[in-house]
Amino acid sequence: MAGSTRACAVIKAGARSAGGLWQRAAVRLRSRRSVRFSAGALVVLVALAVLGPFASRWHFDAIDWQHLAQAPGAVAGHWFGTDRLGRDLFVRTLTGLRLSLLVSVLATLTSLVIGVTYGAIAGFTGGRTDELMMRSVDVLYALPYLFIVIILTSLLPRGSLTVLFVALGAVGWLTTARIVRGQTLALKRRDFIEAARALGVAPPAILMRHVLPNLIGTVIVYATLTVPQMILFESFLSFLGLGVQEPRASLGNLIAVGAQEMSSAPWMLIAPAAVLVLLLLCLNFLGDNLSDALDPREH
Repeated sequence: MAGSTRACAVIKAGARSAGGLWQRAAVRLRSRRSVRFSAGALVVLVALAVLGPFASRWHFDAIDWQHLAQAPGAVAGHWFGTDRLGRDLFVRTLTGLRLSLLVSVLATLTSLVIGVTYGAIAGFTGGRTDELMMRSVDVLYALPYLFIVIILTSLLPRGSLTVLFVALGAVGWLTTARIVRGQTLALKRRDFIEAARALGVAPPAILMRHVLPNLIGTVIVYATLTVPQMILFESFLSFLGLGVQEPRASLGNLIAVGAQEMSSAPWMLIAPAAVLVLLLLCLNFLGDNLSDALDPREH
């Protein structure tokens, strides 16, 4: 009876320690000006992506035949100017931002679900199962990323969002699995995990109740750093013509078109590139600061 009481006390102490870490991290984040600026700018960008296109009377694929390749401010109503086909760049840039955010967030969530599940099972099980699972990850890592994408685009319709989700998720979860597996290996040697085992808690219950909740900090930090990575992947694929296809807009294909017109119509490149750079800076600032705030060695 005394042993069970001590085991329960150890488990509760582990939970209190995790809760205290989150409280201290929240205080540190609120005190940093760069975090407040990045979070505010990110909220503005998301709001513009969702609501901005409704502020213009132009649709993202509508053509203004009378104003082709007009610079910003040259024509009323076209705030970012128009492209070579007379399409409004303000609406297309914000629509591209919306699509890039949607694809990257969904791909990140997909990679997290697969990677966290895979890595936690491998790390907690250990032994030959762990070796087999992680060697499989190594084999997938060895495959060229573009080779996988080209195969997918040959099997599925080019420009399909399904291709993007599968292509991005197929690579993103590999690193997540490695990180989660390493954290799980460290966690399963902690006293509160041993105490749960001593109480006869089943391994799946230990994973769900004690291991995964203690991985939330690591997963959130990695997610904030994965979203910009997924945005870059999506932009890169669209830039190569393997991602989002015309007439739909993403930041990647807008930058690809703008790069071709850079000498004669630089505004076609500046608008989507500036939005992409600002978005990546905000996400990376938040990810780096969150990583520092949740590092136990910093408290």
